[in-house]
Amino acid sequence: SAKYEAAGNAGIINIRLKKNKSLGTNGSVNLGYSIGTYPKYNGGFSLNHRNKNINVFGNYNYSNSRNERYFNSVRKQLDTLFEQTTLFTIKDNSQNFKAGLDYFINKKSTIGVMVNGNFSENKFANDSRTPISYLPSGQLVKTLTAANSTAAERNSGNINLNYKYSVTGGTDFNIDADRGLYRIQSNQLQPNNYYDKAGVLYNTRIYNFIAPSDIDIYSFKTDYEQNFKKGRLGIGGKTSFVKTSNIFNRYDIISGAKLYDSTRSNTFNYKENINALYVNYNKAFKGFMVQFGVRMENTNLEGISDGYKWSGSKFLANKDGFKRDYTDFFPSGAVTFNKKPMSQWGLRYSRRIDRPAYQDLNPFEFKLDEYAFQKGNINLRPQYTNSFALTHTYKYTLNTTLNYSHVKDVFTQLIDTTELSKSFITKKNLATQDVISLNVSYPFSKKWYSVFSNLNAYYSHYKANFGTGRTVDLDAFAFNIYQQHSFKLGKGYTGEISGFYSSPSIWQGTFKSKAIGGVEAGLLKTILKGNGTVKVAVSDIFNTMHFTGTSNFAGQYLRVSGGWESRLFKVNFSYRFGNNQVKAARQRKTSQEEENQRVSGDGGGIAR
Repeated sequence: SAKYEAAGNAGIINIRLKKNKSLGTNGSVNLGYSIGTYPKYNGGFSLNHRNKNINVFGNYNYSNSRNERYFNSVRKQLDTLFEQTTLFTIKDNSQNFKAGLDYFINKKSTIGVMVNGNFSENKFANDSRTPISYLPSGQLVKTLTAANSTAAERNSGNINLNYKYSVTGGTDFNIDADRGLYRIQSNQLQPNNYYDKAGVLYNTRIYNFIAPSDIDIYSFKTDYEQNFKKGRLGIGGKTSFVKTSNIFNRYDIISGAKLYDSTRSNTFNYKENINALYVNYNKAFKGFMVQFGVRMENTNLEGISDGYKWSGSKFLANKDGFKRDYTDFFPSGAVTFNKKPMSQWGLRYSRRIDRPAYQDLNPFEFKLDEYAFQKGNINLRPQYTNSFALTHTYKYTLNTTLNYSHVKDVFTQLIDTTELSKSFITKKNLATQDVISLNVSYPFSKKWYSVFSNLNAYYSHYKANFGTGRTVDLDAFAFNIYQQHSFKLGKGYTGEISGFYSSPSIWQGTFKSKAIGGVEAGLLKTILKGNGTVKVAVSDIFNTMHFTGTSNFAGQYLRVSGGWESRLFKVNFSYRFGNNQVKAARQRKTSQEEENQRVSGDGGGIAR
């Protein structure tokens, strides 16, 4: 769809009013514990109160965890071999909440306010060791070790005001106004130690990177629907304003003194305004239904990077920027043939846009170690997708979809080379991605047993040309399988086992990844008169969820492998209380769904 964003008595007469069971209070409490290498805890609660005039609702969740990851890479660049092993330890302490109030003006009109927030403190430590060898002889030249530590904060908040007018089977009118903000802080200390081939320390370089980012978002949208010509007509619009402010300060630590390096520090400011209008119409005919619409989006954006640039002999002050203004149209349409309800066919088409994460545009060069950097790309463009699908539903259960999509300027993460021994992790646009896929899903259930199966088989082809020796032309046939089995064991017990398998495929357009899979099993017990549950489970039972892949781009061969605490023992408890017939709070989307998804903590920033 183009749219997608009192009782009393008198005299001797005793009148007994039937109580409205949909009014009252209910809520839930949940607690969780899991352990792999390290323990992790979480808990939270939700409340919902409704009377004739208002609905008050909210929830709060807390998590405290320590996680371990590893990442290994073998990189061949010219005549040098880099073999890096890295162990990450991440401590996360986060809280999030949502609170809202709906006031029912009358049966048709509701006005609401909703506030949500997230507050997290993170500490990242990664210890890496990189032996560096001369390829022709295979002899070790030196070894680099880096023990990075990062203290980060990520706080965000959003307030939403909403008005909704609705007449059953008639007119719907909705207005949303939102204000969102993100405040991100990052402080990284990076000591680099060099050892000669005999293992003797001969050089130490210590850096400190401080990188705060502020993101402010304002948005407003309105949607209107009414019956029209025996169908349903929808029109609406949205406008959003985004402003990001990013600072990157680099310090050299020499003999314990902290020295500011202005030539490698930078600021980046970005502004964006998007205005959209849409119209959508759907109508049912005898034996089939149609839906079609179009969305127009006008985008205006500007970014300015202010710092220094190496000219070949010295650093010179440099202000680099971009400004883009463009208008796009995104048509969509669908036809559903429902003359035979037990065998329904459908055709769909859509054109859509995916814009870069805000931090992926940030051009700061974050040093991962002496030979690897991560940076954003101010030239990163949106990716556009044209998608065609043929669908079939048999007996409301067996769903089959044959899909073709063509993506222009598809996002990819490249390990690029711009200097003889250094590599940069950055986002770029590949020219095209073509995918043909077949997806089949089927749920089956009996009184005591149910299973859900899904198969997705596809062919993908990626192409790009960044100049001599820097081309991409990769394709692959691949498939994913997922199954979930549930067993009712009696006396309130339910067993569950699920698993997935992904065949070798292409990741991010340039990496050939190997197969990966995993199995999870759990047991659930209903307690407290059916209001509570206790569930124990083990994820990745066979410890198989580890990734490996290879890339050969721009004269650089790269083989990577990694993993995380995928095998976990988990215990969860949940309890529902109050009147379970109380109508739940409205589930509504705000006008900032897309913008919030584009706030990336990692894009263009310090790697974790």
